[in-house]
Amino acid sequence: MPASVLSTLTSTPLFSVGLTLAAFLLGNSLFKRFGKPSWLPAILIAALLLAGTLALLGLPYTTYQQGANWLTILLGPATVALGMPLYQQLPHIRELWRPLAICLPIAATLAACYALWIAWLMGSPTPILASIAAKSVTAPIAMGITEQLGGTIPLLMGSLLITGVATIPFVSLTARLLNIDDERLIGFALGLNGHAIGTVRAFDISPTAGAFASLGMSLTGIFTALLLPLAWRLIGVGS
Repeated sequence: MPASVLSTLTSTPLFSVGLTLAAFLLGNSLFKRFGKPSWLPAILIAALLLAGTLALLGLPYTTYQQGANWLTILLGPATVALGMPLYQQLPHIRELWRPLAICLPIAATLAACYALWIAWLMGSPTPILASIAAKSVTAPIAMGITEQLGGTIPLLMGSLLITGVATIPFVSLTARLLNIDDERLIGFALGLNGHAIGTVRAFDISPTAGAFASLGMSLTGIFTALLLPLAWRLIGVGS
């Protein structure tokens, strides 16, 4: 595409927003046509379509991001809206508050540490470590954590996508191997490890699974936001 035409199209946010919405709608349509495979969620299809379109148009990611940046504002309200299914399932949540309270800090800590440990063993520099530390946290919270740690947002977003996509088949396979059929536990595991992508999958299972996924995602975000920056400073990463 000629540079002049591309410059005109990207002069307003509408072009980037339109590309994003078109990729999402097409990705969701293909996801349903493929039979909703757990290993290929709609958001991954949409991301691949969008990346391919940007490459074909020769549109730099930074230019696209400037136009679509305001969409990130909607992430906050979308996350807050998950409080409704939490409220609806509050009696069931109260029944399991003790095991959930014990499980959460262990699982949330492991979710951050195993990725950091693998990256550290591979010799990754501090900026990469800072960018993947919050990979299991929902995007609005993860972006704030990553900025505090000195990481880069584009790398964070990539790690969020990979983590969310990988969580779905891993949780499904683990539940099958361990004969776990409790939708509350499966949903909590999906939300805790797979943030918003895992939560979307949990709502496909049932409203109960979705509510517990919302709980896992929310509590993981709060726990990580409070303790990860503190732990980062205490162990002296990047100092």
